[in-house]
Amino acid sequence: MFNKFLRENKISAVILTVIRLYLGYSWFTAGLGKLTGGFDAAGYLKGAIANPVKGPDGALVFGWYADFLKGFALPNVDIFNFVVPWGETLIGLGLLLGCLTTAAAFFGLIMNFAFFLAGTVSHNPRDIILGFIILTAGYNAGRIGLDRWVIPFIRKFIRKFIKKNAAVDNHKATVN
Repeated sequence: MFNKFLRENKISAVILTVIRLYLGYSWFTAGLGKLTGGFDAAGYLKGAIANPVKGPDGALVFGWYADFLKGFALPNVDIFNFVVPWGETLIGLGLLLGCLTTAAAFFGLIMNFAFFLAGTVSHNPRDIILGFIILTAGYNAGRIGLDRWVIPFIRKFIRKFIKKNAAVDNHKATVN
């Protein structure tokens, strides 16, 4: 019942737009600040490696993630120096414009969990809850936005592509 309200109700679309704009502004300003202010993830990564998430008994909780940061992320910090600010900015734009909203929310959640696994709490719990609400709502979260036109265009393109390939496959099957 709640999912139906989130996914289909017009009042829900208005509420989702407010949530989407709030979350989008947060992502966009974080990303833009990194793009314009010079961003280097090396310090953050070194801190996350030096102080990994530990449980009450002092044991590592996400040892595999600390190993990932140490073995892959830090040696390839230039990739993260590019991906993090551009990812945050594009997620923010997608949410602000209501364009590919579900994809933006999904990738925002991926980034939130990456920060969480590294030990950063900050506003991640709030962003994760709001992101899951938007993701659960699907198309309705971007109904008051560019998704109103973009999603039907994409669906139409995919249908044509599938129909064209199905016709080619049927032709190949009849020839053989």
